[in-house]
Amino acid sequence: MELDKIEEKDLKMGKANQDVFSETLQALAETDRDIVAVTSDSRGSGKLVPFGEKYPNQIVEVGIAEQNLVGVAAGLASAGKKTFAVSPACFLSARALEQIKNDVCYSDNPVTLVGISAGISYGALGTTHHSLHDYAVLRAINNLIIVAPADNFETEQAVRLAAKINKPVYMRYGKKAMPFLSEENRTFEFGKGRVVKEGGDIAIIATGETVYPAWLAAKKLEDELGIKATVVSMHTIKPLDVKLLEELAANGSPIVTVEEHMVNGGLGEACASYLFQKGIRNKFKIIGIPDEYTVTGSQVEIFNHYGISKEGLFKACKELLDI
Repeated sequence: MELDKIEEKDLKMGKANQDVFSETLQALAETDRDIVAVTSDSRGSGKLVPFGEKYPNQIVEVGIAEQNLVGVAAGLASAGKKTFAVSPACFLSARALEQIKNDVCYSDNPVTLVGISAGISYGALGTTHHSLHDYAVLRAINNLIIVAPADNFETEQAVRLAAKINKPVYMRYGKKAMPFLSEENRTFEFGKGRVVKEGGDIAIIATGETVYPAWLAAKKLEDELGIKATVVSMHTIKPLDVKLLEELAANGSPIVTVEEHMVNGGLGEACASYLFQKGIRNKFKIIGIPDEYTVTGSQVEIFNHYGISKEGLFKACKELLDI
């Protein structure tokens, strides 16, 4: 199954979330001269060429120097600018980790750190270009909101909210065009999960670009087996929507978490840790990239290999339900 082919006629295709990020930032900059983009030789890959052409005085290029990127962004933020630091997620969350910890979070500078081409978006470029660690390392840093929008609606809302709240934020985007997942639930707030499909027999909690295959799996469960699954876009990894998590677990139904991240330290472990400490013992499964040398291929091929697909998630849900 190709993730870039919309199989469900009731889902409308959108753009890549990175494109929506750029367009939203341009719209904000039109009326707010304090909006500043800082890039690390990533103006093109971050879709910021039009932004730079339109607002040349509101973009800073530091070259391939991610530590400088974050330091400069923090300095601009401390001077009152609404700063968006844009770099590939794999490098931003590794090379500049100390600057994120100290210059942004410890110093409480309201920088929005934008990890582009996140997860396994770079596909066949391999492990060096995959960001399968960013949730884990950044969850361990105080004073940072961590967000992975699932579709264009969530992306636009996340950018607008980040520019408004005056707090450190990390958000990550992929390169593929994404469908709009729900026309009914059009609310967005950091720390509040978004239910994109209602059910009750099993809960699938996903984040970022994995929400779409979760939705497809839920549709297949209902169409073929009459099983109704709740699908949640848990777009905010931190702070986690623990109220919604408890509500999903309340009827004792199984819970599956899905993420474009290593199974260690991400969404699944955050959910499992909270539920276990609350004494909640629903059947539970984490689906993500296992702790191994990741196979090489396109994003679709890697997703399919590790079961982050309609068929893979359908099978995982059946196993938890003992079907």
